[in-house]
Amino acid sequence: MKVLFDTNVLIDFLLDRAPFAEAATDLLSQVDRGEIQGVACANSFTTIFYLAQKAVGKADARHHVSALLSLLEVASVNRATLQRAADSPLSDYEDAVIAEAACQAGAQYIVTRNESDFARSAVPAYSPTAMADMIAQL
Repeated sequence: MKVLFDTNVLIDFLLDRAPFAEAATDLLSQVDRGEIQGVACANSFTTIFYLAQKAVGKADARHHVSALLSLLEVASVNRATLQRAADSPLSDYEDAVIAEAACQAGAQYIVTRNESDFARSAVPAYSPTAMADMIAQL
């Protein structure tokens, strides 16, 4: 199973943001154990670095980004991704880019805290808790 992680879930994990970090950590642990394939959108890494460096400083932010890069595949963002996102039925362009990157990467699911933002996405979106529950039932 290939799952694309939305930026907010990765930030919850890295910055240990309660009450969301526990479910994000569980899913990323499954990626680390090879139970699921994890992917993140290329532009998520720049956002993660920007927010992390404000919270923990540049050195730790670089460490966090490197750790994620060693764990997750990177879904490309190219002209086609951006154009499809511009034409997408999703109202938020950033979410549309993530949804299109998920499609191009072959992800079956998007994990996000904002499921409703992806209601019209071709790739279904689940909260980290809902995704963990679904995986447990497989």
